[in-house]
Amino acid sequence: MPTTAPPPSPYPPLNVRVHTPRLSLMGATDELLERLLPVVRKGVATGPPWPFDDPMSLYEDGPEREWSWLRSVWRGRGRVGADLWRLYFVVVADGEPVGMQDLTGTDFALYGTVSTFSWLDPDVRGGGLGKEMRQAVLHLAFDGLGAREAGSDAFFDNHASNGVSEALGYAPNGVTWDTRRGEPAEIRRWRLTRERWAERRRGDIELAGVRDCLPVLGIDPPAPDRAGGSGAAR
Repeated sequence: MPTTAPPPSPYPPLNVRVHTPRLSLMGATDELLERLLPVVRKGVATGPPWPFDDPMSLYEDGPEREWSWLRSVWRGRGRVGADLWRLYFVVVADGEPVGMQDLTGTDFALYGTVSTFSWLDPDVRGGGLGKEMRQAVLHLAFDGLGAREAGSDAFFDNHASNGVSEALGYAPNGVTWDTRRGEPAEIRRWRLTRERWAERRRGDIELAGVRDCLPVLGIDPPAPDRAGGSGAAR
C-alpha cells in the first residue's frame, strides 16, 4: 500500500514519490533523513567486500559519518538544474525508512540517460528489496521522465548490485577502475535501454508528484506511448 504522503513541499523534487506493493520511494525531506539516521549510525559498510567508491561517508566512524552524509544530501538537493540533477529518495518499507535510492541525470534533455545509486539497511538485505527499489526508480526514469537508457555500475565483487542489474535486463557495458578505502578496484558497468526495460515493464508501480518536478529538472513532459511506456508524468 502507498505510504501516507507528508504535506507538500514548496520544492517539487521533495514531492516526488514512487509506490510499489512492497515499498515507497519518498522525496528525501529533512524529516525522513532524520528518521533514517539510526540506519546510518549502524555503519552501513562494516566489512569487505567494500561496496562504495571514495570518498564515502558511510565508511567513517563516529558522528562525522552522520554529518558528512547529511551535508552531501543537502548539497546535492541544492545543486539541481537542467545540466545536472540528482533526486534523493528515502526507501520506506512497512512504514520504516530502510535505505536510500538516488537517480542522477547529466544533460538529460540532450542525452536522456540516467544513473542510479542506492544503499540498504544491512538488517533487511537479501529479501528482494534491493531489486524492488531499483525497479521503482527505473519506472520513474523511463515512464515518468522519458529516459532513453539507464546505467549502473558496481565493484566486481559487489554481487548483490551486479546481480540486480543482470536480473533486470541490463547488458554489460565494459569495465572501469576506482578506489575504495584508498585501494584500486575494478568496476563492472551496466546499461539498460528503454526498449529492454519496456519488455519487463511492471504495471503495479505508481508515480506521484512527477509533473510538477519536470521544470525544475529542465525536462519537457514525455511523449505518450514512447517505446512501451505511457509517459504519464503524474
